[in-house]
Amino acid sequence: MGRPQAMALLREYGADQLEHPGGTLLAHLERVEERLAAWGARPELRLAGLCHHAFYGTDGFATALLPLERRDELAAAVGTEAEELVYFYAGCDRKASYSTLAEDDAAFRDRFTGVTYTPSLQQRQDFAELTAVNELDLARTDSAFRSRHGGPLLRLFTAWRPLLSEAARADVRDLLVLRGEEQ
Repeated sequence: MGRPQAMALLREYGADQLEHPGGTLLAHLERVEERLAAWGARPELRLAGLCHHAFYGTDGFATALLPLERRDELAAAVGTEAEELVYFYAGCDRKASYSTLAEDDAAFRDRFTGVTYTPSLQQRQDFAELTAVNELDLARTDSAFRSRHGGPLLRLFTAWRPLLSEAARADVRDLLVLRGEEQ
């Protein structure tokens, strides 16, 4: 169980054939995993980054390689913790959850079940890191995306600053902060 199994599953379900900003979905997922490794993320979070929106989709990326009824397939490939991170990321109702994520009593709405609850600090940190690495990769590989979404992303990640690692905050500054602006 680990990266080789995740890569095999991603290829089996066509992630290497799906177009995505910066190439294919698989290329994006590999860049996300590599950036998380550069940030010093633990192995489970790196594996979740490799799979983060491919298997169950998100409310911003509808394509899903697996139905939720087959979560056990992904868990067998990457382990239970990494699969749970992928589900948590994919299950976020962004409109309902983003604005309070940095708060201790954050209201997180699972778009699959409709249940709203307060996730742990670790879950919120992992989610913030996955979101940041995903969006920063899009901004890095697609200048039109960066022009259109850079300002809102900077505001979001500034609000989430307490949840982000120093490495993630540095990437946000390097990519999204305009000349001389400080977070």
